[in-house]
Amino acid sequence: MPDPLLTLSAVRKEFPGGVIGLDSIDLDIQPGEFLSLLGPSGCGKTTTLRVIAGFESPTTGALKLDGRDITPLRPYDRPVNTVFQDYALFPHMNVSENIEFGLALRKMPATERRKRVASALDMVGLADKVKARVLELSGGQRQRVALARAIVCEPRVLLLDEPLSALDAHLREQMQVELKRLQSSLGTTFVMVTHDQTEAMSISDRIVVMNKGRIEQTASPAELYDRPKTRFVAGFIGTMNILSAHFIDVSEGELRFDADGLRIGVPAQDGAAPLTGQTAIVGVRPEDLIAGEAGSTTIPARVTSVVFHGKTLRVHAEIGAGTAIVIDMPRQGENAACRPDTILNIGLRPGASCPLLPA
Repeated sequence: MPDPLLTLSAVRKEFPGGVIGLDSIDLDIQPGEFLSLLGPSGCGKTTTLRVIAGFESPTTGALKLDGRDITPLRPYDRPVNTVFQDYALFPHMNVSENIEFGLALRKMPATERRKRVASALDMVGLADKVKARVLELSGGQRQRVALARAIVCEPRVLLLDEPLSALDAHLREQMQVELKRLQSSLGTTFVMVTHDQTEAMSISDRIVVMNKGRIEQTASPAELYDRPKTRFVAGFIGTMNILSAHFIDVSEGELRFDADGLRIGVPAQDGAAPLTGQTAIVGVRPEDLIAGEAGSTTIPARVTSVVFHGKTLRVHAEIGAGTAIVIDMPRQGENAACRPDTILNIGLRPGASCPLLPA
């Protein structure tokens, strides 16, 4: 792996009144990656972005870019640009003037400025809007202008503060594809703040999951989904059944558990197996539970409610002595038989990845 482009070392941010925004976080950001900061409101993701941009100074800790300490540098002295949530465009300027503004501050010759502006507009698909007024543009077009204004200065790191939150669902999905395409073609490091896990999972190379000013886990979307390291990540990324289970034995490289009658196999890791009967916490994804015929590998589950999700039905049920469980079932017709108080026979899908979680 190459040396990180940007490193945050033991960065702590304490606000007046003793409020901890960041609790000594360490983070390496690789050159050319799309990294997302994800978490609930107040988790520290926006504070992290503002510290990288230079809008906030860390109370302690340091930031290095290409091995150079940038902690004391002011925002405009850093090779970093930010796309703000509200785009922060100048309404009295046209599209070209908005994009050219940062280049003019750098005393760049007018011919070079026009060349850069044209290239940036072409990259975001707005070459025909060069003289348009900002107020004439749609939300998606304004977002593209804000992106063009940020990339025209060729920053080493582009910071995006919930850049798609103001868009409707359909346009938001389109712009997710466009963002990823733009990042790939530029090769620039993108760091995006979002509270939308679907958005983060769909376009990020890696995701930093944050909670209460700390980093819970940093990993690829697939690793976060399949191998969450904490109960917070397991519960925050997607939907996870978090079940209390008793250890039974080891068989064919698997640790076998019983969760209120449901048999769950977990790949055996290095280290000693639990003691027989010992309690553990196991995560099971709703799509890894399947309904079938009654048999030795299934247990009865009483349906409590059914939620229509388009291609699937999300079934809430109870097993054993009343343990709540969520099952995602393929939609077949209207699944007339899947109604409250009906009984399903459910078991674990072969090959399901079920992580052990900290107690």
